[in-house]
Amino acid sequence: MYNEFVRFVRELYNTDDFIPLHAPRFIGKEEEYLLETIDSTYVSSVGEYVNRFEDIVSDYTGSKYAIATMNGTSALHVSLLLAGVQHNDEVITQSLTFIATCNAIRYCNAEPVFVDVDRETLGMSPSGLSDFLTENAEVGDDDLCRNRYTGNIIRACVPMNTFGHPVDINSIKSLCDKYHITLVEDAAESLGSFNNDVHTGTTGKLSALSFNGNKIITTGGGGMVLTNEEFIAKRARHITTTAKKKHRWEYEHDDTAYNYRMPNLNAALGLAQMESLESFILNKRNIAKLYSEWCSENGVTFVKEAENTKSNYWLNAFLLDDRMQRDDFLEHTNSYSVMTRPAWTPMHKLTMNKQCLSGELKNTEYLVDRLVNVPSSVVLND
Repeated sequence: MYNEFVRFVRELYNTDDFIPLHAPRFIGKEEEYLLETIDSTYVSSVGEYVNRFEDIVSDYTGSKYAIATMNGTSALHVSLLLAGVQHNDEVITQSLTFIATCNAIRYCNAEPVFVDVDRETLGMSPSGLSDFLTENAEVGDDDLCRNRYTGNIIRACVPMNTFGHPVDINSIKSLCDKYHITLVEDAAESLGSFNNDVHTGTTGKLSALSFNGNKIITTGGGGMVLTNEEFIAKRARHITTTAKKKHRWEYEHDDTAYNYRMPNLNAALGLAQMESLESFILNKRNIAKLYSEWCSENGVTFVKEAENTKSNYWLNAFLLDDRMQRDDFLEHTNSYSVMTRPAWTPMHKLTMNKQCLSGELKNTEYLVDRLVNVPSSVVLND
């Protein structure tokens, strides 16, 4: 099976060279827009392309406001700050996620709390979240949700749309509303993914997108805060630009803030990439179909989008029989210059998180032992 897979991927990408997991594709006006930006001399955090990029992402996702940042982690950090997360708060997230999710929580001096994921979506399990809240949470007369055992406020919940697959966000939102917990979506990987025709990242109070070099579109490095609330959008824009008050020449700042604004050069690249997004998604969904067919023929479980969702299939994933088969697959494919990878080390296994609270994580453990990501770059036609 391993040799057959290598042959299949080499035929898919029509190369005998190294095949990366996910490479950026530049097929549109990237060079034109970058040269225009250079000619304008506005290459840093002031320039028309930042605004244009924000507008096109806002229109595409259906979010009223979009605020461009230097990377996805900064977007998530700002989102949590604007959700009110502060020292000693608890923030519920999933253990099967990239480290940036936990890092952003830590930047707020808060503590991550881990609940399980669903095997179908790979995202936060509503039943796992419900079980944890039923056992640990209570809402006081002040309308704040507290952990009845630690006494800390459970301020926010951060589900992730893993590998581009939409999480069951409506069920999670219902639980968050019931317990007065602010919903912040980690939509870093899911630009172009929809849940019942609603774009990921637009159900919660805030969300974060990423445009890292390995995402479905890239700005080199970049992120975006999405929100439908005008006050939050204005505040996000203010604190990501060092809280500088508007003035023609004076430098006055009214808060301790962050230099998180996306540079104009990055935004120019992003605008050109957004113009290709729909073709990228069609291409990647066709790749997913081919992988799904290969898996069916070879007795392998392919991770598909859940019912009533549309995934961008950012990174395709297989589930193998057990950890031994997973490791054999990874060893063989990477030895033959076809890049594959396992899921991230789950957050509750990392040294700095071993003391964190968690619910039962049986699905997380199951998936980590079996899941592999396979090459998912857009296929270029000759």
